[in-house]
Amino acid sequence: MRMSIRARRALATLAASAIIVSGSVFSASAAHAAPLPPDNVQVMAGLGDSITQAMSTCSGLSNCPANSWSTGTTASVGSHLLRLRATAAPDTLVAYNNAVIGANSSGLLAQAQKAVTQKAQYVTIEIGANDACTRTVTAMTPTATFKANVQNALAALSQSTAAPQVFLASIPSLQRLYEVNKSNLSARFTWSLLGICQSMLANPSSTKAADVQRRAAVQARVNEYNVALAEVCAGFPAMCRYDGGTLANYVFVRTDISTRDYFHPSLAGQTKVAALTWPTTQWMS
Repeated sequence: MRMSIRARRALATLAASAIIVSGSVFSASAAHAAPLPPDNVQVMAGLGDSITQAMSTCSGLSNCPANSWSTGTTASVGSHLLRLRATAAPDTLVAYNNAVIGANSSGLLAQAQKAVTQKAQYVTIEIGANDACTRTVTAMTPTATFKANVQNALAALSQSTAAPQVFLASIPSLQRLYEVNKSNLSARFTWSLLGICQSMLANPSSTKAADVQRRAAVQARVNEYNVALAEVCAGFPAMCRYDGGTLANYVFVRTDISTRDYFHPSLAGQTKVAALTWPTTQWMS
């Protein structure tokens, strides 16, 4: 029996309400398609910034991608690459680390396009810290621009013939990174000497209202970025999985942070990032 126009409209409304309720982001459990079986993944790629390059986990302030939470090969880190292999993916699985030190969201599209040419079937993304870590608060990337940049990167990945699954990690709390070492003389000296994330870390000992408000403004922007990440990922439900704020909510401790720059994750921190994020991926949740 044919449905009336009114009935068809009512059915469409009910279907839409199952996905979106009062404008909120829809449930991952209802929206995500089944990912490619792990043993079929032949190529993966890590995108983002120095966190994914595991900067400051080897000697000096250099990259150390072997220790990366995403594509690393150091056994103790337990990277996504090694965990994928452990689930039956072949040892021939190829991993590319396309992340760039100092990259912010404006550079993500180029990295995504590179992953497309590499035919990556699994892609991790950790981006956003450098959009907030600027010389001044006013120099931070506007949230709308950040969101558009990430959306453009995911759109490029969605066009790949490899049909990649994308894991989008949230941005750790910059306020917490400040708080855990603000009383450390060596950390304060290093932050000043290297000019690290001055929007948050300038005048670290100051309790003046202007400095307290500045730090709060930076963290507020990071929080906005994380909301944007969740929203963008929800726009690609068959492809993207967001960590649900897992990294954003994690309370880092001193041992998680490198003593070379007191900012990037240490080897223990990379291990923690891998352990925290893996259970929230397509392959586990």
